Amino acid sequence: MTSNRRSFLRFSALALPFAQATKLFGKTAVNKPIIVSTWDSGQIANGAAWPVLEKGGKALDAVEQAAIAIENDINCCVGLGGNPDRDGHVTLDACIMDEKANCGAVAFLERIKHPISVARKLMETTPHVFLVGEGAQQFALANGFKLESGKLSPDAEKSYKQWLKKAEYKPVINIEHQQSHPKGHGPFAPSRLEDGSFNHDTMGTIALDASGDLSGMCTTSGMGFKMRGRVGDSPIIGAGLFVDNEVGAATSSGQGEEVIRVCGTHLVVELMRSGLTPAEACKKAIERIVKPNPERAKTFQVGFIAINKQGEVGAYSVQKGFNYTVTEKGGKGKVFNAESYFS
Repeated sequence: MTSNRRSFLRFSALALPFAQATKLFGKTAVNKPIIVSTWDSGQIANGAAWPVLEKGGKALDAVEQAAIAIENDINCCVGLGGNPDRDGHVTLDACIMDEKANCGAVAFLERIKHPISVARKLMETTPHVFLVGEGAQQFALANGFKLESGKLSPDAEKSYKQWLKKAEYKPVINIEHQQSHPKGHGPFAPSRLEDGSFNHDTMGTIALDASGDLSGMCTTSGMGFKMRGRVGDSPIIGAGLFVDNEVGAATSSGQGEEVIRVCGTHLVVELMRSGLTPAEACKKAIERIVKPNPERAKTFQVGFIAINKQGEVGAYSVQKGFNYTVTEKGGKGKVFNAESYFS
C-alpha cells in the first residue's frame, strides 16, 4: 500500500504543470537569468547586458555594461550628454553593488564619461565606498579614465539656454551668506521639463544571473538645472540601490529626496525579506513615501522596481507613467507599465 501510494504521488506530480508541481512540494522554479531596468530606455541598458547573462556571465558585469550603454546615449538625465546644473556643468552620480554586499559609489563627478566604472573600480581596489567631487575625479584620472571636454551636448545646451531665459538665473557670489535673499537661493530645478515630463529619469538596473547571484547599478546626471552640488538618491546605497543576495534587489527612479527620506530600496528589500512579493514590497514603500503628505506627493514622481531570488519582478510608482523593461529567455526586452498610487 505504501509503495503504491508513493508511486501514485510520483506520477501524479509528473502529470501536473511544472509550476503546480513545484508549488505542491514547496519549491519554486527560479526564473534566471533575468535583468530589469527602469523606463523604456531600459531597452538600451538591457540590450547591452543580456549578452553577458546569456553566456553565463556574472550579474555584476551585466549591470556595468547596462550602465555604460546608457551613459553613452545622449539623453536628458544620464551621462555627460544630460542636462547641466544651474551653473551649466554636468555632474554625474552612480553606484554599483554585488552579491557579496561589496559596493562603490561616486557623486558630483565631472568630465568623466563612465561614472559606473569609476564606482566599480573604487569598490574593487580600495576600502572605501563613496567618493565625491574633485576627489572622485582625481581617483578616476589616477586609474586611467579620460578627462572629457566638459562641453554640453547640443540638446543639453539648447535646454539650458531655454531654462536660463525663464529662470533669469545669475550665480551670486557668496550667496550662502545672504540669508535674506528674496528668491531663497533659487531658482531651483523645475519639477518638470519643457515637454511636461518629470525632471528625473535615472537609469537603475538589477539582475539575477544563471548562478543565482544578484547585482545592481544606478547612474544619472541628476535633476536638470539643479543647485550646484545637489545629489539625489542614485549614488546612495540603500536609497537608489540595494542588493541582498539572500533576498532580492531593488532600484529607484524619480525625485531622489523622497527616496532618501525612507531609505527606499533598502525598505523594499526588507519588505521582501518579510515575505512580500516584489510588487507588494514596492507598493508598500511608495505608500510610506506618500503617507506624510499626500497632497505634496501629487507634485512628484518616484518609482521602484524589484526582483527576488526566484526571479520574480515587481514595480510600483507614485504617479502613472512609470515603466520598466524586463529581459529574460530569448533576450528580447519587454516594457511594462507600473501600477501607481495616483491613477
